[in-house]
Amino acid sequence: MNIHGVWAIYKFEMARTRRTLVQSIVAPVITTSLYFIVFGAALGSRIDQVGGVSYSAFIVPGLIILNLLMHSISNASFGIYFPKFVGTVYEMLSAPLSTIEVVLGYVGAAATKSIILGFIILLTASFFIDLHIAHPIVMLLFILLTAISFSLFGFILGIWADNFEKLSVVPMLLITPLVFLGGSFYSTDMLPEPWQSLSLINPVLYLVSGLRWSFYEIAEVNVVVSMASVFCFLLICLSVVFYIFKTGYKLRN
Repeated sequence: MNIHGVWAIYKFEMARTRRTLVQSIVAPVITTSLYFIVFGAALGSRIDQVGGVSYSAFIVPGLIILNLLMHSISNASFGIYFPKFVGTVYEMLSAPLSTIEVVLGYVGAAATKSIILGFIILLTASFFIDLHIAHPIVMLLFILLTAISFSLFGFILGIWADNFEKLSVVPMLLITPLVFLGGSFYSTDMLPEPWQSLSLINPVLYLVSGLRWSFYEIAEVNVVVSMASVFCFLLICLSVVFYIFKTGYKLRN
């Protein structure tokens, strides 16, 4: 294991966060506060409780998943896209680094930034509501697996993208709608059929449901199924990444 090479990539990617502190940290905190003001205050005054918890508390796991997904994808995709864009990716490919070492550097940094952001959002939420986490270990596991798996997905997206438009089209046109339709700000039990059953097709529902269970022990989907779904997605993304490096898809050519 080339520890120095992995650390060099990791440190460079983490340094990018310090250069964009307002965009990386301050903006999500302000956005989270606005969600609580708009959804928590406006809708919370009309929706007393959902599943036995206040509406403001109910949306916290959804907010965490929303930010984890968006920032994991964006951090990882931009991290690998810019070396392709400026041509420095060939230096990385010619360096004595294996596929797993390159992935550890880029994906590890993206996941770290997303996890830190997730806890910042959790801290921000604690100023608005009285948070209670029933299963902190399960919560940490869900946050960790979600950050890693979607950082891998973002890494794949960054390799696939040929321009900046492609980098933003998947998060904006795919991930954001799936998050909002995945029970982030409402319970799928509120939906009539067939929409309630169709919601089970949405993969984000399993993420939100699993994380919400770790907080309040309420879930639309069994927590074991949610955990297995995230783990399967992680394995699929790992397989795709190894295939890309083995074939050189959009890297060597």
